[in-house]
Amino acid sequence: MKIRFSILCIVLLRLTACSGDKPQAAPNERANRVIQTAPVEFRTISTELTIPATVQPDPARVVHVFAPVSGRLIELRVKPGDNVRAGEAVAVVASSDAASARSDYDKAKAQSQRSQSALNRVTLLYQHGAVAAKDLEDAKAQAASDASELERARQRLRLLGLGENQSSERVSVVAPRAGVVTETTSAPGEFAKSLDASNPLLTVADLGSVWVVGNVYERDLTLVPRGLAVNVTLEAYPGEKWQGKISNVSDVLDPTTRTVKLRVVLENTQHKLKPDMFAVIHAQRPATQLAVVPTTAVLHEGNVAFVLVQKPDNPENKDKNVRLERRVIEVQQNGPQETLVRAGLNPGDLVVTANAELLREEAAQ
Repeated sequence: MKIRFSILCIVLLRLTACSGDKPQAAPNERANRVIQTAPVEFRTISTELTIPATVQPDPARVVHVFAPVSGRLIELRVKPGDNVRAGEAVAVVASSDAASARSDYDKAKAQSQRSQSALNRVTLLYQHGAVAAKDLEDAKAQAASDASELERARQRLRLLGLGENQSSERVSVVAPRAGVVTETTSAPGEFAKSLDASNPLLTVADLGSVWVVGNVYERDLTLVPRGLAVNVTLEAYPGEKWQGKISNVSDVLDPTTRTVKLRVVLENTQHKLKPDMFAVIHAQRPATQLAVVPTTAVLHEGNVAFVLVQKPDNPENKDKNVRLERRVIEVQQNGPQETLVRAGLNPGDLVVTANAELLREEAAQ
């Protein structure tokens, strides 16, 4: 047993000595064996700028409907999604203000009739020389004042939607314009305030024309001037597109997202475009020369993109090792196979296309 153990130890020592004598490859030699490069290709490309957007109603076509008087909401005749006509009664409010307006009208009417009768009498007496001219002028002034008060009371009834012969305390709330009811914020039985209320009874929007509002990055602002013809697509309607023009580009930049809002106005006679739908604005970029590299060549470090470029051979480089340079680039568009680069590369550059991630430490900083 002792002899076998001694022989085993001798064999292990020899194997260890042999493995220790084996030379290790230098870092540059390892790098040289895996480097694959390709020349940068430049192409004339006209790409498309896609801008995420949403459909929004035109604020000028949105009306918030308030009760003209304070009172209790008796009836709400519409619900969200209903189409209404201009002048259509959408709610009914019971209000003491209606009774007060009716009372004021009756008083003004009686007073105007009394003043008119008095004017007729004074006019007759003046014609027979029984009263002075001053009395006639006073009667005319009083009749005119009472007639004006009667007209004011009549206009108030009209604003409340009440007829001159209507004695009910109920007031009909009418839609000021045609459109679709997008929201109701009250229910029958609630107390509705007058025009100074913070919440309307309901909201009516005319969706015959809508806005498509998108957010464009500041670096792309020069590509989307006002008046530019664009196409709009929606997730809800694959294969369909709407043509329009950029009608406005905001003057305010969002400091958080570094984007600016732009607007496209579209006709929506069929009401296919609905508020809050997701949309995409497609703007055609002008033709430009872009560098094209394999996507495998592009490395990332935080928000910075770069490639490894092979440096020209130097006569002083006696060991003939390939030298690499880290080159920061500006990416125009990423693809599964190719990446478009708008800045950072020159014609004739050789970029590392395979195992670039393993060689990032070999590149000169």
